[in-house]
Amino acid sequence: MSKSSTLLLTEGSIGRRLIAFTLPIFWGHLFQQLYNTADSLIVGNFIGSAALAAVSSSGNLIFLMVGLFNGISIGAGVVIGKYFGARDIPNLQKAIHTATAFGLICSVVLTFLGLAAAPQILVLMGTPPEVLPNSITYFRIYFCGSVGFVMYNFFVGILRSVGDSRHPLIYLIISSVVNIALDLLLIAVFHFGVGAAAFATIVSQLLSAFLCLRQLMKSPEDIRLSPQDIRLDRDMLRQVITNGLPAGIQNSIISLANVVVQSNINKFGEMAVAGCGSYGKAEGFAFLPVMCFSMALTTFISQNLGAKKYDRAKKGAVFGIICSLSAAELTGVCLYFISPVFISAFNSTPEVVAYGVTQARIVTPFYFLLALSHCMAGIFRGAGKAIVPMFVMIAIWCVVRVSYISVITRFIPGINVVFWAYPLTWALSSLIFLIYYKKTDWVHGLER
Repeated sequence: MSKSSTLLLTEGSIGRRLIAFTLPIFWGHLFQQLYNTADSLIVGNFIGSAALAAVSSSGNLIFLMVGLFNGISIGAGVVIGKYFGARDIPNLQKAIHTATAFGLICSVVLTFLGLAAAPQILVLMGTPPEVLPNSITYFRIYFCGSVGFVMYNFFVGILRSVGDSRHPLIYLIISSVVNIALDLLLIAVFHFGVGAAAFATIVSQLLSAFLCLRQLMKSPEDIRLSPQDIRLDRDMLRQVITNGLPAGIQNSIISLANVVVQSNINKFGEMAVAGCGSYGKAEGFAFLPVMCFSMALTTFISQNLGAKKYDRAKKGAVFGIICSLSAAELTGVCLYFISPVFISAFNSTPEVVAYGVTQARIVTPFYFLLALSHCMAGIFRGAGKAIVPMFVMIAIWCVVRVSYISVITRFIPGINVVFWAYPLTWALSSLIFLIYYKKTDWVHGLER
């Protein structure tokens, strides 16, 4: 990694630095979404609706399984970003190697957990019987490659925390191309079935993790990853877990709530599962500006608070929120109108398209609320207050969302009730975040 690959976000124009850091994250996640979408497009068109439903229903359960470890990788990035902003090289080195060691441990745990628990969870979710065998095959193959996606997330967290969002973009482009090529070869040409989609995904993730590792090993000395130095430092591990565990718990519990939501969708049959899964792919693209600004704000805030530039952190937070809300709502309006075309690309069955379009028309006008909640969460994580978004999102996106669906569907047993759960809970969490942002001194979180 050349020194120009890193970006010190504590200096220069706030807008230009934040945009320059965010754009590679956006393009990288766009390509990641493309290869996730390629799985569904190729499976839906070459294998059929039942196989598409198996892949589509995988999203919430996969995020449930990996969310805890991905959250911890976010915490590692906050710690590394703080020391990078403060130019504390000895602690920066300890944090990088501790994060890598802990990522390897997490990979082993997730592999065994995924293989053992996924089939039982799929049954508990009420996955339709005609979908279940393909879903189990997909999950078992997917979790055999846990080391790829876990270590990729940890390595990317390290790179981005020191301001390098360019190399992860390059590696995601490479892995996306590999994934799509393998999908076409194994499914469209050799007709290997739904398990081939999972195999293509884990191969591409292992490749991107290897490329990130190679880049870290040849980076400048202050941020270089040396295999012989990979070990757990007790103090650094405590900081990583303190900053990352709340985000991980939040991810997993929200995913658990979404599994409950998915189980309610499953009750409406295979066509509903496929239609809502197809909309989920569309939402993945719409979610890109939200996620990218949230991630960029976490790094921006952690670097600037580490350097004790409090006013700059506040100004950057406002700029990031405005950009994210504007981009999210523009995307939502576009998706509102083009959703029939987008969803029919996955499966042209009229009932499948109808379910997907209905969900899009209910949810997309409220994307600005989704953006606001995620940006606030990113800001608070960067400030070392990860426990705040954890409590807010667990309370609102889990408890309130599941309670609403459980109660209201007893009186109004329609799928639209399930769809409305999302904008209603986004609005409530955004309101709570705004009150906390205005009423508290969040900028001194890392110091405390």
